[in-house]
Amino acid sequence: MSEFSLGDAIQQFLNKSKIKTSIQAIQIEDAWEQIMGKTIAKYTESIKIQGHTLFIKTPVAPLKQELLYQKENIIKRVNEWLGQNQISEVAIL
Repeated sequence: MSEFSLGDAIQQFLNKSKIKTSIQAIQIEDAWEQIMGKTIAKYTESIKIQGHTLFIKTPVAPLKQELLYQKENIIKRVNEWLGQNQISEVAIL
């Protein structure tokens, strides 16, 4: 049996489990201001990941419109922040 670190074991477990996306959503929510800026973060109610889709909820209609125009930019920024190509679609709610 080969030896590997506890961190490697946890990473392997997360990669195989369904809780990985929940953890990523929490991490993105915590870093949302860094990723998208103060104004967008201030008016964002929630962020969820389901499969490869990032769901962003905001009650502000003009912000919804702006986020729709920035979908590709959001995907790029979030994937860069995650360090992998996890997100391929953005849904604005």
